[in-house]
Amino acid sequence: EEDFSPTDSALGSTGTQSYATSLLSEVRNYKYENGRRYHSYREGQCVLPNDEQEQDREDLLHHVRNLHFSGDLFHAPIPEDVENVFDIGTGTGIWAIDFADTHPNARVIGTDLSPIQPAWVPPNLEFFVDDVEADWTFKRDYFDFIRACDLAGSIADWPKLLRQAYSHMKPGGWLELSDFEMEHFSDDDTLDLAPSLGEWFRLLIEASSRFNRPMKVAADHQRNMIDAGFTDVKEKIYKFPMGPWAKEKRLKEAGRFHREVMVMSLESYALALCTRVLGWSPVEVAVFLASVRNELRDPRVHIYGKFHVVWGRRP
Repeated sequence: EEDFSPTDSALGSTGTQSYATSLLSEVRNYKYENGRRYHSYREGQCVLPNDEQEQDREDLLHHVRNLHFSGDLFHAPIPEDVENVFDIGTGTGIWAIDFADTHPNARVIGTDLSPIQPAWVPPNLEFFVDDVEADWTFKRDYFDFIRACDLAGSIADWPKLLRQAYSHMKPGGWLELSDFEMEHFSDDDTLDLAPSLGEWFRLLIEASSRFNRPMKVAADHQRNMIDAGFTDVKEKIYKFPMGPWAKEKRLKEAGRFHREVMVMSLESYALALCTRVLGWSPVEVAVFLASVRNELRDPRVHIYGKFHVVWGRRP
C-alpha cells in the first residue's frame, strides 16, 4: 500500500507557510463567548461555534443527508479512481473520512478554521487549518473533485472562491456546492403555526448580510458556477422534512433527526449574529429561541427545508 501525505504534492512553493498554521498553538486558543466556544484563527470570521455541541450537530446533519441520499457522498459524476479531492470547510471531517474510507486510492485534503477533526483518520486523508477565503497555496490544475457544503454565512466573496476552485482544479475536474435555503416550507398550510421560525430565518438573512457573509446563497450557486466558467452545471433540490410527519419510513426517520439538527442549529446560527451584529443581549436571544424551539416540536407543524446540490465541470 502506498504511503503518502496528500499535502506533499498538493501544496505549491508557498504552501508550507500556510500548512504550518496547523502546528501553531494559537489555533487552539479558542475564544469563549456567551457560553459557546469559537475559533481563534481568523477570529470572528465564522459565526458558528466549534464546541462539542456544534460538532454533534454537524455529525447528526451528515447522518440526515446519508439517510436522504442512501449513503451517497456526492452527486457529481466523478470517476471511481478519482485522485485528488478537497473538502472545503470540512468541520468535524466526517464527510472527508467517509470519502477517504470508500476511496482508498484518492488523496483527500480537508481544511477548516478550527482544528476539531479527529487525530486517527484514514492514511490517505489529511486535515489542516487554513482560510479558504485567502489566496490558495495549492498547486494549480491539481484537484479532480472539490466539495463545499454548508458554507452559507461563512463566505464573503463567492465569485472569488469559485475562481480559485476553477484554477486549482484539473481540466475535467468537478466542483460540488450544497446548502440549505434560509426559509421553511409547508404543503399543508401549517406555516402559520411557526411564525417565530420564520422570524429566525429573517433575522439570520438580515444579520448575515450586514456581516458581509450572507446566508441566503443556495439559490445562487448554479448561476455563480456558470459565471465562473464551469460547464455541464446541474442542480437538484431536495425536500428535507423537519419532524417525523412524512409517510415514507426513510423520510420519517430523517425528519426526526433533522428536527433535532434544527433545534441545535437555532443557537449555533443565531447567538453570535444576534449579539454581535443586531445588538441583542444573550437573554433576549434565549427567550426568542425558546419560542422557535416550541414551534419546531409542535406535531401539528409539517414543515421542510430545501437543500440545493449543484455540480459543474471545469472544461
